[in-house]
Amino acid sequence: MDEFLDFLQWPAMLVTLYAAYLIGSKRPERRVFGFCMFILSNVLWIVWGWHDEAWALITLQAALMAMNIRGIFKNEDAATQES
Repeated sequence: MDEFLDFLQWPAMLVTLYAAYLIGSKRPERRVFGFCMFILSNVLWIVWGWHDEAWALITLQAALMAMNIRGIFKNEDAATQES
């Protein structure tokens, strides 16, 4: 199990990069998906951080997750106003 949790940082990094790519889209639905991918990466980083007892990383990821959730709502609000 330790090996799997050590490996988890790599998928977390890849999901984070993919999310950053999606956030740059002009299409609102892609941006929302990007925020969802960021939330997935936050969860992956939290799991990895818990395993490594990286408390500052866990705190950072929890705060970023809150901002990503906010981003979803802000993006949906903006998309609704554009229609």
